[in-house]
Amino acid sequence: MIQRDRTTLSASSPPKIRLFLDTADITQWQTWLPTSLFYGVTTNPLLLERAQVTCSVEQLKELARQAFKLGAKEVQLQTWGTSVDALVSTGKLLAAISDRIVVKVPVTQLGTEAASRLISQGIRITLTGVYAIHQVLIAAALGADYAAPYLGRISDLGRNGREDLVAMQRAMTGVDSTTRILVASIRSVDDIAFLTTQGLNTFTFSPAIASAFFEVTATKQAATDFEEAARRMGG
Repeated sequence: MIQRDRTTLSASSPPKIRLFLDTADITQWQTWLPTSLFYGVTTNPLLLERAQVTCSVEQLKELARQAFKLGAKEVQLQTWGTSVDALVSTGKLLAAISDRIVVKVPVTQLGTEAASRLISQGIRITLTGVYAIHQVLIAAALGADYAAPYLGRISDLGRNGREDLVAMQRAMTGVDSTTRILVASIRSVDDIAFLTTQGLNTFTFSPAIASAFFEVTATKQAATDFEEAARRMGG
Protein backbone atom coordinates (compact mmCIF):
# COMPACT_ATOMS: atom_id res chain seq x y z
CA MET A 1 0.00 0.00 0.00
CA ILE A 2 2.84 2.40 0.86
CA GLN A 3 4.68 1.58 -2.34
CA ARG A 4 1.57 2.11 -4.46
CA ASP A 5 0.92 5.49 -2.87
CA ARG A 6 4.49 6.60 -3.48
CA THR A 7 4.35 5.51 -7.10
CA THR A 8 1.14 7.44 -7.66
CA LEU A 9 2.61 10.54 -6.07
CA SER A 10 5.77 10.25 -8.17
CA ALA A 11 3.77 9.92 -11.38
CA SER A 12 1.53 12.89 -10.66
CA SER A 13 4.07 15.19 -9.03
CA PRO A 14 7.57 14.71 -10.49
CA PRO A 15 10.28 16.46 -8.50
CA LYS A 16 11.16 19.93 -9.73
CA ILE A 17 14.83 19.39 -8.92
CA ARG A 18 16.88 17.30 -11.33
CA LEU A 19 20.30 15.99 -10.38
CA PHE A 20 22.55 14.28 -12.90
CA LEU A 21 25.69 12.20 -12.38
CA ASP A 22 28.41 13.62 -14.61
CA THR A 23 30.48 10.60 -15.58
CA ALA A 24 30.66 7.81 -18.14
CA ASP A 25 32.12 5.38 -15.58
CA ILE A 26 29.61 2.54 -15.22
CA THR A 27 31.05 1.48 -11.86
CA GLN A 28 30.11 4.92 -10.52
CA TRP A 29 26.63 4.54 -11.98
CA GLN A 30 26.31 1.23 -10.16
CA THR A 31 27.19 2.96 -6.91
CA TRP A 32 25.01 6.05 -7.21
CA LEU A 33 22.00 5.42 -9.44
CA PRO A 34 20.40 2.93 -7.00
CA THR A 35 20.10 5.74 -4.43
CA SER A 36 17.45 7.35 -6.69
CA LEU A 37 19.14 10.69 -6.00
CA PHE A 38 19.85 11.17 -9.68
CA TYR A 39 17.42 11.88 -12.50
CA GLY A 40 19.98 10.62 -14.97
CA VAL A 41 23.53 10.87 -16.24
CA THR A 42 25.43 13.31 -18.44
CA THR A 43 28.40 12.45 -20.63
CA ASN A 44 30.62 14.05 -23.24
CA PRO A 45 33.62 12.90 -25.30
CA LEU A 46 36.09 13.97 -22.58
CA LEU A 47 34.25 11.93 -19.95
CA LEU A 48 34.13 8.97 -22.35
CA GLU A 49 37.89 9.26 -22.79
CA ARG A 50 38.46 9.30 -19.01
CA ALA A 51 36.28 6.21 -18.62
CA GLN A 52 38.03 4.55 -21.59
CA VAL A 53 34.77 4.26 -23.50
CA THR A 54 34.97 4.38 -27.30
CA CYS A 55 33.21 7.39 -28.79
CA SER A 56 30.99 5.53 -31.23
CA VAL A 57 27.23 5.34 -31.62
CA GLU A 58 27.21 1.60 -31.01
CA GLN A 59 29.21 1.95 -27.80
CA LEU A 60 26.99 4.79 -26.58
CA LYS A 61 23.91 2.70 -27.31
CA GLU A 62 25.25 0.04 -24.94
CA LEU A 63 26.22 2.69 -22.40
CA ALA A 64 22.69 4.12 -22.43
CA ARG A 65 21.20 0.66 -22.05
CA GLN A 66 23.24 0.13 -18.91
CA ALA A 67 22.23 3.51 -17.48
CA PHE A 68 18.53 2.88 -18.05
CA LYS A 69 18.85 -0.59 -16.53
CA LEU A 70 20.28 1.04 -13.40
CA GLY A 71 17.33 3.42 -13.14
CA ALA A 72 18.34 6.55 -15.07
CA LYS A 73 15.31 8.40 -16.40
CA GLU A 74 17.40 10.37 -18.87
CA VAL A 75 20.82 10.03 -20.50
CA GLN A 76 22.58 12.96 -22.14
CA LEU A 77 24.98 12.07 -24.96
CA GLN A 78 27.01 14.58 -26.94
CA THR A 79 27.11 14.61 -30.72
CA TRP A 80 30.32 15.28 -32.62
CA GLY A 81 31.49 16.45 -36.02
CA THR A 82 33.16 19.42 -37.69
CA SER A 83 30.19 20.42 -39.85
CA VAL A 84 26.51 21.06 -39.28
CA ASP A 85 25.59 18.00 -41.32
CA ALA A 86 27.92 15.78 -39.29
CA LEU A 87 26.58 17.10 -35.97
CA VAL A 88 23.01 16.54 -37.15
CA SER A 89 23.68 13.08 -38.57
CA THR A 90 25.35 11.80 -35.41
CA GLY A 91 22.80 13.55 -33.22
CA LYS A 92 19.95 11.77 -35.02
CA LEU A 93 21.65 8.40 -34.50
CA LEU A 94 22.09 9.11 -30.80
CA ALA A 95 18.48 10.26 -30.40
CA ALA A 96 17.28 7.09 -32.10
CA ILE A 97 18.69 5.02 -29.23
CA SER A 98 15.76 5.97 -26.98
CA ASP A 99 13.19 8.70 -26.45
CA ARG A 100 14.93 9.26 -23.11
CA ILE A 101 18.13 10.46 -24.79
CA VAL A 102 18.95 14.17 -24.78
CA VAL A 103 21.53 15.17 -27.40
CA LYS A 104 24.17 17.65 -26.26
CA VAL A 105 25.48 20.17 -28.77
CA PRO A 106 28.14 22.86 -28.17
CA VAL A 107 26.69 26.39 -28.26
CA THR A 108 28.82 27.50 -31.22
CA GLN A 109 27.39 28.94 -34.44
CA LEU A 110 27.68 25.52 -36.11
CA GLY A 111 26.29 23.81 -33.05
CA THR A 112 23.36 26.19 -32.83
CA GLU A 113 22.41 25.57 -36.46
CA ALA A 114 22.69 21.82 -35.89
CA ALA A 115 20.65 22.06 -32.69
CA SER A 116 17.94 23.99 -34.51
CA ARG A 117 17.68 21.28 -37.16
CA LEU A 118 17.57 18.53 -34.56
CA ILE A 119 14.90 20.33 -32.52
CA SER A 120 12.78 20.75 -35.68
CA GLN A 121 12.77 16.96 -35.92
CA GLY A 122 11.53 16.54 -32.36
CA ILE A 123 14.90 15.74 -30.80
CA ARG A 124 15.58 16.99 -27.29
CA ILE A 125 18.67 19.15 -26.96
CA THR A 126 21.13 20.47 -24.38
CA LEU A 127 23.25 23.39 -25.56
CA THR A 128 26.52 22.90 -23.72
CA GLY A 129 29.73 24.82 -23.14
CA VAL A 130 27.95 27.96 -21.93
CA TYR A 131 30.31 30.60 -20.52
CA ALA A 132 28.51 33.90 -21.14
CA ILE A 133 25.18 35.08 -19.78
CA HIS A 134 23.81 35.93 -23.22
CA GLN A 135 24.41 32.37 -24.46
CA VAL A 136 21.46 31.03 -22.48
CA LEU A 137 19.24 33.23 -24.65
CA ILE A 138 20.32 31.16 -27.65
CA ALA A 139 18.95 28.08 -25.91
CA ALA A 140 15.75 29.92 -25.02
CA ALA A 141 15.28 31.16 -28.59
CA LEU A 142 15.69 27.64 -29.99
CA GLY A 143 13.48 26.04 -27.35
CA ALA A 144 16.24 23.70 -26.16
CA ASP A 145 15.50 21.54 -23.15
CA TYR A 146 18.66 22.58 -21.32
CA ALA A 147 21.51 25.09 -21.40
CA ALA A 148 24.62 23.92 -19.57
CA PRO A 149 26.94 26.60 -18.12
CA TYR A 150 30.24 25.62 -16.49
CA LEU A 151 30.17 27.17 -13.04
CA GLY A 152 33.69 26.32 -11.88
CA ARG A 153 35.31 27.17 -15.19
CA ILE A 154 33.53 30.52 -15.33
CA SER A 155 35.03 31.32 -11.92
CA ASP A 156 38.43 30.22 -13.23
CA LEU A 157 38.18 33.03 -15.77
CA GLY A 158 38.18 35.53 -12.90
CA ARG A 159 34.43 36.12 -12.83
CA ASN A 160 31.95 35.37 -10.06
CA GLY A 161 30.47 32.11 -11.32
CA ARG A 162 27.63 32.10 -8.84
CA GLU A 163 26.53 35.60 -9.78
CA ASP A 164 26.69 34.74 -13.48
CA LEU A 165 24.54 31.65 -12.96
CA VAL A 166 21.96 33.65 -11.02
CA ALA A 167 21.90 36.21 -13.85
CA MET A 168 21.38 33.41 -16.38
CA GLN A 169 18.41 32.12 -14.42
CA ARG A 170 16.95 35.62 -14.20
CA ALA A 171 17.33 36.01 -17.95
CA MET A 172 15.44 32.77 -18.56
CA THR A 173 12.73 33.79 -16.13
CA GLY A 174 12.57 37.21 -17.75
CA VAL A 175 11.74 35.74 -21.16
CA ASP A 176 9.48 33.09 -19.62
CA SER A 177 11.58 30.28 -21.07
CA THR A 178 11.03 26.63 -20.17
CA THR A 179 14.70 25.84 -20.90
CA ARG A 180 16.40 24.53 -17.76
CA ILE A 181 19.78 25.86 -16.68
CA LEU A 182 21.80 22.68 -16.21
CA VAL A 183 24.65 23.76 -13.94
CA ALA A 184 27.89 21.86 -14.67
CA SER A 185 31.49 22.10 -13.45
CA ILE A 186 30.39 22.08 -9.82
CA ARG A 187 33.16 21.89 -7.24
CA SER A 188 31.28 22.13 -3.96
CA VAL A 189 27.92 21.07 -2.54
CA ASP A 190 27.77 24.61 -1.15
CA ASP A 191 27.46 25.89 -4.73
CA ILE A 192 24.39 23.72 -5.24
CA ALA A 193 22.85 24.75 -1.92
CA PHE A 194 23.36 28.42 -2.70
CA LEU A 195 22.07 28.27 -6.28
CA THR A 196 18.89 26.46 -5.25
CA THR A 197 18.06 29.45 -3.04
CA GLN A 198 18.26 31.57 -6.20
CA GLY A 199 15.81 29.49 -8.21
CA LEU A 200 18.13 27.08 -10.05
CA ASN A 201 17.03 23.46 -9.86
CA THR A 202 19.06 21.37 -12.31
CA PHE A 203 22.63 20.26 -11.66
CA THR A 204 25.15 17.73 -12.94
CA PHE A 205 28.15 16.78 -10.85
CA SER A 206 30.89 14.25 -10.30
CA PRO A 207 30.85 11.18 -8.03
CA ALA A 208 33.10 13.13 -5.62
CA ILE A 209 30.38 15.75 -5.14
CA ALA A 210 27.83 12.96 -4.77
CA SER A 211 29.90 11.56 -1.91
CA ALA A 212 30.08 15.00 -0.31
CA PHE A 213 26.28 15.02 -0.02
CA PHE A 214 26.59 12.28 2.57
CA GLU A 215 29.75 13.42 4.35
CA VAL A 216 27.99 15.00 7.33
CA THR A 217 29.76 13.91 10.51
CA ALA A 218 26.86 14.65 12.86
CA THR A 219 24.48 12.59 10.72
CA LYS A 220 26.88 9.65 10.65
CA GLN A 221 27.20 9.83 14.42
CA ALA A 222 23.43 9.96 14.83
CA ALA A 223 23.05 6.85 12.68
CA THR A 224 25.66 5.06 14.79
CA ASP A 225 23.88 6.08 17.98
CA PHE A 226 20.55 4.79 16.63
CA GLU A 227 22.08 1.41 15.80
CA GLU A 228 23.76 1.09 19.18
CA ALA A 229 20.50 1.91 20.96
CA ALA A 230 18.68 -0.68 18.83
CA ARG A 231 21.22 -3.34 19.81
CA ARG A 232 21.00 -2.42 23.48
CA MET A 233 17.24 -2.78 23.33
CA GLY A 234 17.41 -6.17 21.70
CA GLY A 235 17.07 -5.18 18.04
